[in-house]
Amino acid sequence: MIKVLNVHHAGPWKLELEFSDHTHGLFDAAAYLANHQGPLLEALREAAYFDRVFIDAGALCWPNGLEISPARLRELVTVGVET
Repeated sequence: MIKVLNVHHAGPWKLELEFSDHTHGLFDAAAYLANHQGPLLEALREAAYFDRVFIDAGALCWPNGLEISPARLRELVTVGVET
């Protein structure tokens, strides 16, 4: 099972992710938020709250309980392979 190992801010609403299979990718949360709605996502529209991202059990999480699974993130990111 793939997991997110590291997350780094790469600009406004952008996160650089490192996965357990040695790939990395850029998650453009602005594009994701433009196409998705929901009560847990609303808080992420504020930059200060979005920046509170953390990893729990290999998934991206925020303090309000929102979790984006590693499998879903792999579908959403532009992926590259580390050398």
